[in-house]
Amino acid sequence: MAAISSHNVFSTFTRINSSTTTKIDSRSRRIRSSTRVLNGMWQTSGGWGRIDRDDAVEAMLRSNRTSTRGIATREYKHLRPCRCVVTQEDNQRIVVSNGKDSLDICRVVNGMWQTSGGWGRIDKDEAVGSMLKYTDAGLTTFDMADIYGPAEDLYGIFINRVRRERPPEVLEKVRGLTKWVPPPVKMTSSFVRDNINVSRKRMDVDSLDMLQFHWWDYSNSGYLDALKHLTDLKGEGKIKTLALTNFDTERLQIILENEIPIVSNQVQHSLVDMRPQQRMAELCQLTGVKLITYGTVMGGLLSEKFLDANINIPFAGPAINTPSLQKYKRMVDSWGGWNLFQGLLRTLKQVSLKHGVSISTVAVKYILDQPAVAGSMVGVRLGLSEHIKDCNAIFSLVLDEDDVKSIKEASAKGKDLLKVIGDCGDEYRRA
Repeated sequence: MAAISSHNVFSTFTRINSSTTTKIDSRSRRIRSSTRVLNGMWQTSGGWGRIDRDDAVEAMLRSNRTSTRGIATREYKHLRPCRCVVTQEDNQRIVVSNGKDSLDICRVVNGMWQTSGGWGRIDKDEAVGSMLKYTDAGLTTFDMADIYGPAEDLYGIFINRVRRERPPEVLEKVRGLTKWVPPPVKMTSSFVRDNINVSRKRMDVDSLDMLQFHWWDYSNSGYLDALKHLTDLKGEGKIKTLALTNFDTERLQIILENEIPIVSNQVQHSLVDMRPQQRMAELCQLTGVKLITYGTVMGGLLSEKFLDANINIPFAGPAINTPSLQKYKRMVDSWGGWNLFQGLLRTLKQVSLKHGVSISTVAVKYILDQPAVAGSMVGVRLGLSEHIKDCNAIFSLVLDEDDVKSIKEASAKGKDLLKVIGDCGDEYRRA
């Protein structure tokens, strides 16, 4: 028999296996299956016994067919892989980097959507004082948007108090992540620049730590123009890192193919909404783009407050009386309904009692442990209520295999929201 090499064996394997290539979309990109345990072929170099080429190739095919537990990676045309690198400093902070751009954030992010209205009156001084309490407790990353009422203005007041009243090492850890949610008008350089300057002024910073861009209408390709202008502003030092919010997998891929230096995509992600762990997580693992999740405690639905609660009888249980509770109650309805949701809460309660933490803490930790997730958001009702203890408990919580199995099984009993709603962010774009 003629001598064989690993190259010859692999070439034969590739020709046979290529007939099973799967098409993933209209642009016909290929999937290549890759696992975290690699099959070494040093043995083909000799010394391990005679190798029959046909037997060797068949063994490789068997390995390929049965290797279903690895991390799937996709080969995308014109896409530069692994451009973003994320390293975890400790249990509390994480560094997200893309080339020369880098930003360290707290893995539990203080969400400020509540400042946009509907949660009760916010006192400015009490709100800023509450932001300082979160910061002193190590929860130093705040998420806001230009459309969240006074959120950016509150951050501006807050950051100036930090500058005056806290040591430099505290200021160095504070991060303000904001979003820009423009109308679908022509994205000129001056229009983009003017809007970013407004956020910089309101937040009282020379450079935005992270600008997360949102776009309503994909039929309008102006989002690419906007992102290119934002990249220019980043080059000028007015933005440190560029990110997205509520973009789907297809558009994220297009953006990356246009060499826009995206660090993260902020998406809805909870034990009810596991859509990001499907198409989106695969692309993120290939490219290094990370996920920052919101809706992770579903506005408070994933808590003891709603365990065994009857919300159908007025005044018999807690009210669904805030914009976030109402929004995520609709997600529960789409997922499987209130009775099925109670089963999930009971499972989380068992895990929480085992570890001496709250249901919300378990819910956030489970999502933080998912592939591609860098940080998860917990809404802060500034001056109205605090969740500092529960948030800090997330960092020390370790879910074991039994915990993960029971939570996963309870979550999987609901419907696949990817089939019901569509990909990440599609809930904002349905007619």
